[in-house]
Amino acid sequence: MADYLVIVESPAKAKTIERYLGKKYKVKASIGHVRDLPRSTTGIDVENNYTPKYITIRGKGPVLQDLKTAAKKAKKVYLAADPDREGEAIAWHLAQALNIDTNSDCRVVFNEITKDAILESFKNPRAINMDLVDAQQARRILDRLVGYNISPLLWKKVKKGLSAGRVQSVTMRLIIDRENEIKNFVPEEYWSIEATFEKGKKPFESFFYGTDKEKVKLTNEAQVNEILKSLNGDEFVVTNVVKKERKRNASPAFTTSSLQQEAARKLNFRAKKTMMLAQQLYEGIDVGKKEGTVGLITYMRTDSTRISETAKTESYEYIKEKYGADYVVGEGKKAKKSTNAQDAHEAIRPTSVLRTPESLKDVLSRDQLRLYRLIWDRFVASQMAPAVLDTVSVDLENSGVYFRANGSQVKFPGFMKLYIEGTDDQTEETTKLLPEMEIGDKVNSLEIIPNQHFTQPPPRYTEARLVKELEELGIGRPSTYAPTLDVIQKRGYVQLDAKRFVPTELGEIVHQLMSEFFPEIINIEFTAKMEQDLDKVEDGQSNWVEIIDEFYRDFEKYLKHAEETMEKIEIKDEPAGEDCENCGAPMVYKLGRYGKFMACSNFPDCRNTKAILKLIGVKCPSCETGEIVERKSKTRRTFYGCNNYPECEFVSWDKPISRPCPKCSSLLIEKKLKKGVQIQCTKCDYEEAAVQ
Repeated sequence: MADYLVIVESPAKAKTIERYLGKKYKVKASIGHVRDLPRSTTGIDVENNYTPKYITIRGKGPVLQDLKTAAKKAKKVYLAADPDREGEAIAWHLAQALNIDTNSDCRVVFNEITKDAILESFKNPRAINMDLVDAQQARRILDRLVGYNISPLLWKKVKKGLSAGRVQSVTMRLIIDRENEIKNFVPEEYWSIEATFEKGKKPFESFFYGTDKEKVKLTNEAQVNEILKSLNGDEFVVTNVVKKERKRNASPAFTTSSLQQEAARKLNFRAKKTMMLAQQLYEGIDVGKKEGTVGLITYMRTDSTRISETAKTESYEYIKEKYGADYVVGEGKKAKKSTNAQDAHEAIRPTSVLRTPESLKDVLSRDQLRLYRLIWDRFVASQMAPAVLDTVSVDLENSGVYFRANGSQVKFPGFMKLYIEGTDDQTEETTKLLPEMEIGDKVNSLEIIPNQHFTQPPPRYTEARLVKELEELGIGRPSTYAPTLDVIQKRGYVQLDAKRFVPTELGEIVHQLMSEFFPEIINIEFTAKMEQDLDKVEDGQSNWVEIIDEFYRDFEKYLKHAEETMEKIEIKDEPAGEDCENCGAPMVYKLGRYGKFMACSNFPDCRNTKAILKLIGVKCPSCETGEIVERKSKTRRTFYGCNNYPECEFVSWDKPISRPCPKCSSLLIEKKLKKGVQIQCTKCDYEEAAVQ
């Protein structure tokens, strides 16, 4: 029998770590938590300082018994759960179950699953950090008190299967507030004047700036016509030239939140998928006989952008060899640490920069490789020198009317040679070169075009935008974003339309009840302050019982008031205007997890249901008798098919449009691109310019 027992959460990690530690160590997995609050009751003794009543999780009895047997035979037990609050709590629960002294040096933490990191961590074991345990326990208790008291109320007053959580409720508020902004938005007219000038047979673009060097906002056509009338001919004079050198710094290596955002933008990954793949890369991949299974990235739940000196040194050497010494970042660049950072975690980075994405093509799945490449590129770019851009601003005047032209040129690409951070609106900095101009030069306008515009409402939230908003507001923590976004979809509170969150009728009903009866739960400032208070528990500055008690005293009053005064809401079935093809009874609209659907009013005797078909006004090109309708796949992705299905099996992921191809008369579709929508023919090479 081995002398030492090491307990980790994941079986995937266990084999790798055991190989690194050698024959004296036996590594076993707890497979996550072994104890938790009971599912059938709240499990919190409110009258006794909110004492949690933990039980062994159903199905974990044999696992726990196996660990107890192994622990009795070992000289020493090390608890090596993940290096965060959750991991510390798992270690504490294991210590309680296995009768291990929490003050002994039984806790081992490591930020990456590599041989050097593992061996180093076992040289420095420590006691279990009870501040971290209390911080996790306080969040768990708080969420249990909210969820297990409000959810049954919603079941009773609205419908079964609903839930209300602390972070979930504020997330729904953000989505619904944004939807209300869009509904109440009143567009405002504004204008712009775009001009094309020529200098030495080199055309360049410019935009109206103002008159007499005062910036002017164009609000109507009459104002625009007045300005155009005041112009005297096509000749403009250069009145000002400003040249500047601008540095653009690389974004820091990923945190959990920024990884979720960038993977959504660049890879079209949902937050849940990003975290699942990152977990696989962290726990270890078999990279071949030479190294075997090794963790490819550092721990993926982190708020820190700190980079270890070893990783910096290795990256500098790689960059110097690959790109040259000029591309290595200068001294003095310090990582920012989030005010919410759990501890001295590192940023998410490759465990070795020498394991390039190209070298792992044969051992990673397509999606694993794409995420690894994103992490690798971002990290290496973060250690590269800033990009240097030459910017030019030129003012051109005619009869007191000023146009301004801006241009830039990359003088030194720096980190941009490898990686440029994505943006939510998919716009990237483009290089526009201007011809050389000096004050007093004369240029001619080739074309001056006025354009009418209307202000647009704020966009609905994508996953990336919503994660960014939650982080900036201090709501929840990065590790909670993916499960929160997942649960509001599973509960049917939101739908995804063109990858943007749209609240359902059910979501709005629940939010309205929460607003009326539990205003503190959906209050953004209150929730953010609660997160800060819970972080103080982690730092040893606050007592978790006092924080929970302060919250619960008010919450109990709100709960009692809601139980007494909240009226039952009946979501009435609306007539669908057609009869059931199975039994002849009228069909009605019902509200389900994913919104409304049609069902037979003769339920449960007849269980016929149908999706509500959304006609798009296009005849089916296949059978020529049916209509194209919008449908949803099992993964809630929109596609288009014939309403004569299954007789006609026409299907398209791209939206068909009503007019035929002018070249071959075939079906035209709307193809979604990164920078807009393009009309394309399904048969020939006809296509139209993309429209934003």
